[in-house]
Amino acid sequence: MQSRSNTLSRRLLEFAAGCIKLTNRLGRTAAGRHVAGQLVRCATSCGANYQEACGAESRADFVHKLQVVLKELRETDYWLRLTEASDLLPATELSPLLKELDELTRIMVKSVLTAKSRTK
Repeated sequence: MQSRSNTLSRRLLEFAAGCIKLTNRLGRTAAGRHVAGQLVRCATSCGANYQEACGAESRADFVHKLQVVLKELRETDYWLRLTEASDLLPATELSPLLKELDELTRIMVKSVLTAKSRTK
């Protein structure tokens, strides 16, 4: 059985890959290219920052890095919702990613709260 950390790392990696695949379907308009670039940056940053958190040097460093992951997840949420709101892609293409994003965000919020409570 995979450890919880490995499972979350895998999910973040697969989520980022899904976002990259989605950006390949965005139009080559100025708006499509802009949204694609922003989405790729924040979606791929989530997993990379989580890997950094797993190697944190202290509990405070761990909490800080998890909070960065959470910020990047929230930014990813914005760009995915903007993609839908601006009709760059239909909601049906975005809903699986938005569902996974919601789950990952909930996990990260709980992880930050748990880690913070253990520092006291």
